[in-house]
Amino acid sequence: MNIIIQISYLIASILFIIGIKMLGRTKTARQGNAVSSVGMFIAILATVVQVEAISLVDILICIVIGSAIGLVIAFKVQMTKIPEMVALFNGFGGLASLAVALSDFWLNTQEKGIAVDSITGISVALSILIGGITFTGSIIAFLKLSGNISGRAIVFTGQHLINLILLISAISITVFALTDFSNPTYMVLLAVVSLIIGVLVVIPIGGADMPVVISLLNSYSGMAACATGFVLNNNVLIVSGALVGASGIILTQIMCKAMNRSLMNVLLGGFGQTSATGGEAADGPQIVVKEVGVEEAAQIFDSISSLIIVPGYGMAVAQAQHTIRELSELCEKKGVNVRFAIHPVAGRMPGHMNVLLAEANISYDKLIEMDEINDDFANTDLVFIVGANDVVNPAAKTNPNSPIFGMPVLNVEKAQTVIVSKRSMGKGYAGIENELFGADNCLMLFGDAKQTITKLVGELKEL
Repeated sequence: MNIIIQISYLIASILFIIGIKMLGRTKTARQGNAVSSVGMFIAILATVVQVEAISLVDILICIVIGSAIGLVIAFKVQMTKIPEMVALFNGFGGLASLAVALSDFWLNTQEKGIAVDSITGISVALSILIGGITFTGSIIAFLKLSGNISGRAIVFTGQHLINLILLISAISITVFALTDFSNPTYMVLLAVVSLIIGVLVVIPIGGADMPVVISLLNSYSGMAACATGFVLNNNVLIVSGALVGASGIILTQIMCKAMNRSLMNVLLGGFGQTSATGGEAADGPQIVVKEVGVEEAAQIFDSISSLIIVPGYGMAVAQAQHTIRELSELCEKKGVNVRFAIHPVAGRMPGHMNVLLAEANISYDKLIEMDEINDDFANTDLVFIVGANDVVNPAAKTNPNSPIFGMPVLNVEKAQTVIVSKRSMGKGYAGIENELFGADNCLMLFGDAKQTITKLVGELKEL
């Protein structure tokens, strides 16, 4: 039986690796998700067979309850709320690792009186520390994304010193715990400290850095699961946790590179903190915009031969992806070359725009990454920006005083004409004015994106 279980774990691990590889491309992401799900199903079955702590009936009840909750979430949560949901999932993953490691440690040392070796003790400590940080850090990220607390950086005097003291305390508690496993107080205290650290390391990070934070917390949840695998001596948990941890770190690094920032810079204070102290130097002079109506915009669309659409989080909020698809199809019927420019950090989590556009059945080959399409803006008749802000702000290239200076952005200002669909002149996550909106070739199309684009499509059909 043990051989069958280990073979099942091996098959599950292989499916995890294949699934993650497939998730790296938009065209194969759906299949990759399915492959990974099959791997997880196999791993769960293999684990259930060997569980002795609780009965099979209890396990099935938990599976039914968990599956029911998952189905409700899958059908109820809107696409705009996916980042918040991912943050919560990361947090629950961390909490599960903390709870499992702590309960296993308690069971062995207090209930069974089994002596725990140093390797297992260190694994327990790492599971508790990383799991606790992941849980509360993810909850704070969720609250910021959902608007329940301010998305700006929350800072106070001596914050970094307090974090350092807490980290040193966590290490000291772990050392004491390793010298006296008979006293469970140390591990419980470590759990409390880790939960506090999780709050303090995320609150100073601004909303503009949330894509990076989500990636990093995802990595943390994987590392916590990997450490828990060593506690339970479970190979598939070690492998899957390591995969999530490594891929999360890689994705985090990619996101930081896309924003031209270091991970340390993100962790020590996000855009929100910088922009809050930047004042007028960051915002620059008040810009003057030129508005355009739906009828005028339709006439511009009717006269072009090339179009690049730039989606942003505002498109997600307005649920305008389906009307965007209708607009693009209508333009293509008129002989217009239509493409979508995707910035790596557009939206509130990595790949957010890709998911939304894929949901609207927009062809994958039309979704072009920033590096591949940036040189094409100068030869484009019209750029249509829907709800994007910071990722199209020229200040990142021209204003050294701007908090986003140095961040790679889409070269939309080089197009012949730019139309921006936006509810109002509200600022983006970085909290600064967008210099693009005052450019000579930029026109502002104010209003709800879904309603405005629906009217625009109607006008185009009449033309």
